[in-house]
Amino acid sequence: MEEKWLAIVNPNAGNRKAKTDWDKIKGMLHEANLQFDFLFTEQKEHAIEITFQHIKDGYRNFIVVGGDGTLNEVVNGFFKQEIVPVNELTLAMIPIGTGNDWCRSLNIPFKYKKAIKLINKQKTRWQDIGKVEFYNSEIPKQRFFANVAGMGYDAVVAAKTNRDKERGRSGAILYLKNLFTSLLFYDHSNTVMTIDSDSTHKHKTFSMSVGIGKYNGGGMKQLPNAEIDDGLFDVTLIKKLGKLTVLKEVKNLYDGSFINHPKVDTFRGKKISIESDPQIKLEVDGESLGHSPFHFEIFHRALRVVAKK
Repeated sequence: MEEKWLAIVNPNAGNRKAKTDWDKIKGMLHEANLQFDFLFTEQKEHAIEITFQHIKDGYRNFIVVGGDGTLNEVVNGFFKQEIVPVNELTLAMIPIGTGNDWCRSLNIPFKYKKAIKLINKQKTRWQDIGKVEFYNSEIPKQRFFANVAGMGYDAVVAAKTNRDKERGRSGAILYLKNLFTSLLFYDHSNTVMTIDSDSTHKHKTFSMSVGIGKYNGGGMKQLPNAEIDDGLFDVTLIKKLGKLTVLKEVKNLYDGSFINHPKVDTFRGKKISIESDPQIKLEVDGESLGHSPFHFEIFHRALRVVAKK
């Protein structure tokens, strides 16, 4: 059982492309002589339950067939279970989401056949994992993540995009559309960020990102200097900006050069605490979660993933 893979398929991923393409992907997995079983997710957070139950049943190797949100659920299944040490588990991905930002940081191919070839080669590496403590309707919660957490404007755009997806809308342009339209009614927040308990930064803030990988928002390089296994969070803080400036800087999000703007600060640290007035929203790996205050902690080289070295 430990050698067999479990493919967790989100049929709604990529505007339901995962469902329509699954027979083709399944055929490619068979052609590659991979031993696998598969299950479809049926509702939000179902992948967490599937992962937990199948670790209990003896599976140690998991393939996510979906997007960043499905990946995040499987990661939380890994780290919330206490059946086996997480270092006995392996995670691979066949990306079918609209963003696939985690795969960008790890150079995992978007083409099905190439992604499966990578899995078949069994080349793995270790990456860091983050944990964020936050609140949802004043109730304390926590979530693990493999890529990027966004707060403030980033989280507002993600929430709007997720609502659109629930209504059946999708496509790579959706996030970009919401990035522009959300500007109309957005206001800044006063934030206090503490890094490793010894460095405090107070600002009127537009948006913040804390992450392990470089990309979010479907290819935006919000943390261009991030290294996935260096044991440190990269942090990007965008201070108060005028709406026209935001519109002018959007193109610079894609190559990471926006961090050179005088209203953008970057930091690194192992533990990040953030308070705000008023409360600001949170998204993690594209999933809308809750509100401030936040506390982030990193776990160095905690997850084994199938990826190019």
